[in-house]
Amino acid sequence: MRRTALSSHLELYSHTAQAASSRVIREYSTSFGLATSLLPAATRSSIRSIYALVRVADEIVDGTAEEAGLDGESRKQVLDALEEETLTALQHGFSANLIVHCFAVTGRAAGIEEALINAFFRSMRRDLTPVVSLSEEQYRTYVHGSAETVGLMCLRVFLQGLQVSQEERERMEIGAAHLGAAFQKINFLRDFAEDFQQLGRTYFPGTCPGVLGEHRKTEIIADIDADLTAARRALPLLPPGPRRATALATGLFGELNERLRRTPAADLHRIRVSVPKRVKARIIAAALLPMPSGAVR
Repeated sequence: MRRTALSSHLELYSHTAQAASSRVIREYSTSFGLATSLLPAATRSSIRSIYALVRVADEIVDGTAEEAGLDGESRKQVLDALEEETLTALQHGFSANLIVHCFAVTGRAAGIEEALINAFFRSMRRDLTPVVSLSEEQYRTYVHGSAETVGLMCLRVFLQGLQVSQEERERMEIGAAHLGAAFQKINFLRDFAEDFQQLGRTYFPGTCPGVLGEHRKTEIIADIDADLTAARRALPLLPPGPRRATALATGLFGELNERLRRTPAADLHRIRVSVPKRVKARIIAAALLPMPSGAVR
């Protein structure tokens, strides 16, 4: 019955791939999944395809593959194969892996560059060895590859088929990169205990492995504040659907940052901060209010 509703075997296959990617975000994400629900249907599917590929790569390096019995070299081989398959699918428009296929369909339509994919996988590869005592340059490079590139991929989807000036595009790219960076740094803080205790990782420069002092936490929060401020400046330039969804995601992670600010650094060695449901409901209501529009048309 499904084939009669779709125009070709490829369309059916791509539709199935979209369903698989949507299932990934439902199972793994609450805040990001909630934000994507405000997107127009076609845009929502594309953003979820990006998230799904990112999630699969995370599972290779964040313990799931190791739990399955893969050693470090085997995990590297699997990650390398995923990158190669992604780039090949981006070129040809098909993959036997449903998650990769869905991403490739999105990437080809939105013009996602290979350079963004390469940078993302470089950062994922960094997680295959213990991440401790990063220099400031190594930290910024890691955040760019693991998070800023994802924000830029999403922006490619948001602007698909739209006319924007070079100046507008550059401003939105700055905002997208900063928002991705903010999300990543917030996750580093809230997962500080788990990252070290389970994965042996400490991402922040200027910290001893597994140890976060109050002064250093304050510096990190200020850095995140700057990222969120830069991201909010670009919000009015986004098209209406993406603007609302991005505002919601920014609001949710901004609230997380405020709760991290109020949480003593010593507590982050043992707990994971979250946003209560009632507070999420308030942030959702705020995101649904009319927003100022920019010049995107």
